[in-house]
Amino acid sequence: MEIVTAVAYPEVHAAYLRDHPLERAHEANSNLYGEESLERADRIPGGWRRIRLSRADVLGVVLPWHLSEGGELELVPRSGLTVAEAAERVRAGGAAWTAANPVCAAKLQLLRWAPFTPVYLSTAPIGHPDYGDLKVRSGLIHLDGLHRMLAWELAGRLPERALLDGYLAGDPRVAAVPARQGRAGENPA
Repeated sequence: MEIVTAVAYPEVHAAYLRDHPLERAHEANSNLYGEESLERADRIPGGWRRIRLSRADVLGVVLPWHLSEGGELELVPRSGLTVAEAAERVRAGGAAWTAANPVCAAKLQLLRWAPFTPVYLSTAPIGHPDYGDLKVRSGLIHLDGLHRMLAWELAGRLPERALLDGYLAGDPRVAAVPARQGRAGENPA
């Protein structure tokens, strides 16, 4: 992860709304929830930073519980998964996972070739039930961009070098320290 500069929350909020209008008409528009996540993350001590991420950084981002847009199979359990683990879950599930989760699968398909837009992360879980049971409590934790990060990985598009823009809430030194050994869904050794 490369830190570009410190930024104030109004800049983060404006960047989010530019790419994710709250009134956008599409199935399962979750932009309002994304905005609420940013507001919660603004309470994490340490302020905001504009960052650049590599593929390795993105693959290590911890995702909170995700029920696959109301599908039959959860994409991420309550204990959390990294982007790498969730992508493997989609790959392994194949057509059966896609059929069981049509809205989530459609989002992943739509976003595979979408332009890169900033992702939003924090260094600690936010105060929301979807984050309450995360095993990993520090590092790079998702706020907004779950479907985009997964879609870009599934399409093989994530840049190896730190080129993907993002915003990070919290102390960036926390994100630089490995949060655990093993996988997000496992207890640390």
